[in-house]
Amino acid sequence: MDTAWSADDLAFRDEVREFLEAVLTPDLRRAGRTMTSVYADPAISLAWQRILHAKGWVAPAWPVEYGGCGWSIVRRAIFATELALAGAPPLSPMGLGMCGPVLIGHGTPEQKARFLPRILSGEDFWCQGYSEPGSGSDLASLQMSARADCESFVCNGHKIWTTHAHVANWIFCLVRTSQEAIRQRGITFLMIDMTTAGVEVKPIISLSGEHIQNEIFFTDVRVPRDNVIGQVGDGWTVAKYLMQFERGGGMSAPSFNSRLSRIRSAASEIDGSGSRLASAAIAVDALEAIELRIMARLTAGDAPGVESSLLKTVSTELSQHLTELALEAAGPYAAPFQPHLTHTGGPTPGYVPPNHGGPVGPPETHIAAAKYFNDRAGSIYAGTNEIQRNIMAKAILGL
Repeated sequence: MDTAWSADDLAFRDEVREFLEAVLTPDLRRAGRTMTSVYADPAISLAWQRILHAKGWVAPAWPVEYGGCGWSIVRRAIFATELALAGAPPLSPMGLGMCGPVLIGHGTPEQKARFLPRILSGEDFWCQGYSEPGSGSDLASLQMSARADCESFVCNGHKIWTTHAHVANWIFCLVRTSQEAIRQRGITFLMIDMTTAGVEVKPIISLSGEHIQNEIFFTDVRVPRDNVIGQVGDGWTVAKYLMQFERGGGMSAPSFNSRLSRIRSAASEIDGSGSRLASAAIAVDALEAIELRIMARLTAGDAPGVESSLLKTVSTELSQHLTELALEAAGPYAAPFQPHLTHTGGPTPGYVPPNHGGPVGPPETHIAAAKYFNDRAGSIYAGTNEIQRNIMAKAILGL
C-alpha cells in the first residue's frame, strides 16, 4: 500500500478543494458540521448526492465500469479528508455503500443495468430491512416469510428500526423462503418496491423527538422473483458480503479529526484535557491506518473481509469516546435542548424553538448532548460490538 503523495495527487487535492469551495453552499456546510445523527437528513444528503453525481464523484469505491472514479487509495483518502475539512454532509450509505456493492458482487446483468444508475443518481433511495422485533443481533432467527407463487414471492412480516423507511422508495430485505434445521439456510435477499400494495410504514419517534426510525408491516406483498439477489435460500451469504461494506469500507478518521479540532477549541480551559485529546488523536491515527489498508483491498477489487468487524468496533467506540470529550468540553452549555441549531437525521415533530431568539452557548457546544446520546447506538447497530469480537475471535484467533 503506497500512500505517498505525488505532484499529481497534490494537484488533485487542489482540484477537490476548488470544487468544494464552489459547490458547497452554507446550508450544506452547516448541515455537515452540526449533524447529531449517523445519517444526514434525506433532503440534505440527496441534494449533495446530486451535486457529486453531476461531477462523477458520487461513488469512488465502485468499479469504473459501474460509475466509480478509478481513484488510487491515496486519492480516495485525499477526497475523504477534504470532504471532512470542508464540512460536507455525508451521503446515505444504504444505496451507494450497501445495496450497490451487493448488486455489483452478486447481481445479475439485468439487475445491475436497472438499479445501479438510479442508485448513483439518487432516483432510488434505499432502506435496509434486516431487524425484526424478535431478531436483531440474532439475525438468523428472522421470521418474515416469502412464499413462492409462480414467478413471485408473497411476503408477510414485520421489520423494525428501519432508518428513513418513510422516505425510501426501495428496501432490501432478508426474508425466510424456507424453514431449515440450520437457521442461516432458507434466507433470501430480496429487493422490494416500497410503493407495492401491502407495505405499511409506521414512525418510531425517539426520546429526542426525532423521526428517523420506522417499523414496516408487510401484508401479502407480491414481489417479482427477479428481485432476488443471489440464489433463493442463499441470502445469508449475500448478507454477510453486504455487512462487510456496512461495517467497513469507508473512512471515518478524517471526520474524527475534524471533530477533534472542534472539541479542542471548546476544551481549552478544562484541566487535563490536553493529554486525553492527544490520546484520542493517536487512536484516530491508528484507525486511519486500518481504514487505508481496507481501502487498498477494495481498490484491488476485494471485499473488506473480517477486518470490517475490527473497523466497526474500533470506529464506533472511538466515536463514542469523542462524544464524551465533547460533552465534558461543553459543560453546562450541553444542557439546553436546541435541535433547531443542529441537523438531526430527521424532523422533530412538535418542537417549537424558544422565542428569545438567540442560541445558548458557543456553536461548538450545540450538538454535544444530542450527538452523545445518538452515538450510544453505535456499538449496537450493524451487529453489536460483542458479536464483532466473537467474529474476530473465531476468524482470526481460531477460538
